Amino acid sequence: MLNIDKNVKIIAADFDGVLTDGYVYYSSVSEEEIKKISFKDIMGISLAVKNGYIVAIISGEDSPIIDRLANKFQLEDVYKGIKDKLSVLNKISKKYQIPFSQICYIGDDINDILTLEAAGVAITVPGANYKVKEVKNILITGANSGNGVFREVIDSLLADKL
Repeated sequence: MLNIDKNVKIIAADFDGVLTDGYVYYSSVSEEEIKKISFKDIMGISLAVKNGYIVAIISGEDSPIIDRLANKFQLEDVYKGIKDKLSVLNKISKKYQIPFSQICYIGDDINDILTLEAAGVAITVPGANYKVKEVKNILITGANSGNGVFREVIDSLLADKL
């Protein structure tokens, strides 16, 4: 279990390297890209939504796979092709009038550092870039990328309720 502040109201996450294993699988017979998402994380998102958490995805990539996941859970706050993730998190904070202190951000690479530093709760994965692991007060999941990271976060938040 992660020691996460129970006042968190928003869980925002990068996509690749957090909800996926960070790999892109290319087909040899088509232009299709394939990404793997764990059912642990799918259930984690479901639990978060059912328990009133605002779930946001902020990705540097513009993948239609993100849209499929967002549609499945009717997520309103999905941002793709983002270079400045901190400005998006600020937009989400203002939209819901929820301070950064009540926002959890999960990221794994250098383009997540500013956002991780600003969030009230910063979480990364074991395989994250070493600079990410140096972010002050960052929590590191036991789960690896694409294998239950989001689920570990929501289970930690709901530990008293489950």
